[in-house]
Amino acid sequence: MLELSAVTYAPATVGSTVLKGVSLHAAKGQPLLIAGASGSGKTSLLEVISGLAGSQTGSIQWQGKTLNRRQRRWLCGMVFQFPERHFLGLTVSQELRLGHRRLGQEKEQEVLMRVGLQGIAGSTAPERLSGGQQRRLALAVQLLRGAEVLLLDEPTAGLDWSVREDVLQLLSNLATDQVLIVVTHEPELFSGWDCQRMRLRDGVLEPMTTLPRA
Repeated sequence: MLELSAVTYAPATVGSTVLKGVSLHAAKGQPLLIAGASGSGKTSLLEVISGLAGSQTGSIQWQGKTLNRRQRRWLCGMVFQFPERHFLGLTVSQELRLGHRRLGQEKEQEVLMRVGLQGIAGSTAPERLSGGQQRRLALAVQLLRGAEVLLLDEPTAGLDWSVREDVLQLLSNLATDQVLIVVTHEPELFSGWDCQRMRLRDGVLEPMTTLPRA
């Protein structure tokens, strides 16, 4: 289980506190959905959890052990809102093999199958993939890293309705084996999910009391 306790975050470039004593817990088996308007601090929260940013107060624990930023970077896999902007490989295979000297063909196909990309040739350039396929490739990269906590920033952004449903189903399936935290400004798109729901407003995280309409 991942637990945050009274986490406060104020980036050096901003005069105000972005996260104000945020506490949460997330476990395998049930995704955590965090809704909030643009600028509410959703991305900052994921960056703190993942170790990309450091908090001023509070603690972040995994299985009861407090983790520092370096440890959190190993534990967490961050999938950004537009992951295609962060791809470095010239092909799907290159993208998957970055940081893996001896990634075999069998392992590559296994992870592609897990994210629903089993029909994609490894020689395909990432920019030639559809938006939904690029989201899946970004997830495959994090799964290969062994990330036990998947952090997704607006995973349905820019996708059409049919693709959204496929991506949401994939994420729901992945939550069986990974801790999954999703932030979104469109919680109504997740109305069919069986998940823990919270809302981030003015730096404060609170339970979502009403289920958004689809």
